[in-house]
Amino acid sequence: MRLTRRGRIALIAAGAVVAGTAVAVPLLTLTGDEDGRPTTLVIPEGWRATQVYAAVDKVLALPPGTTGKSLDKARLKLPNDAEGNPEGYLYPATYPLQEKSTPEQLLSLMVDTANKKFNGAPIAAGAQRNAMNVYQAVTIASIIQAEAATKEDMGKVARVVFNRLERGMPLQMDSTLNYALNRASLHTTVRDTRMDSPYNSYQRMGLPPTPIDNPGEEAVRAAINPTPGDWLYFVTVKPGDTRFTADYAEHQRNVAEFNARQKSGRSAPR
Repeated sequence: MRLTRRGRIALIAAGAVVAGTAVAVPLLTLTGDEDGRPTTLVIPEGWRATQVYAAVDKVLALPPGTTGKSLDKARLKLPNDAEGNPEGYLYPATYPLQEKSTPEQLLSLMVDTANKKFNGAPIAAGAQRNAMNVYQAVTIASIIQAEAATKEDMGKVARVVFNRLERGMPLQMDSTLNYALNRASLHTTVRDTRMDSPYNSYQRMGLPPTPIDNPGEEAVRAAINPTPGDWLYFVTVKPGDTRFTADYAEHQRNVAEFNARQKSGRSAPR
């Protein structure tokens, strides 16, 4: 098993201690006018669709679940591969709010923004250059967004994904498990890695069927411009020290150092 980005909790399996991760849940950010009425909605990079729906419900003062139920009415212009699921295409950005804004309008604006970003020459050409379509590039970008500890690590995480796919190795990304379980947990167990889900990248080969969050521009660019390297494993041993390697024995030493720091109470940041 390889370690995901932050190495923040321990998973004990067959006598080996491995690390897991969790997807950060940012706070809803709003700006308002003099009357306190929200005028913009900020969608952070890495939010899942369910978080976006909840944010729209809140900013428009709608009952919880309203935005999620509005997808059919929104008639979103999604790629065919998405099969109606907007995950990955609710582009993170700052969106203006009008007095009579609706969930359908806001979701359409997010998807239209994503299409402009993703279908432009740099991204579309980059995806083709790497023998994939744009939807696959966005799916990889969503994993990068969830896994990379820093923006500087994004290209290396992308290379790990490509190297594993090219070698016929499962991705073994805890972020996909968290998505399948609809959680943002610090704990990944052996039982989790055995769950029956198309998002279980420990058991299933290839990419998950959809993106697992809504990635930002830097993650998408990393997906089409992976940093050159032969890495297959990575773990954040301590803050600012994410180690990438192609050698499993070296990776095990990195894991051992991470575990020693955990036991001494010097854990990586959440």
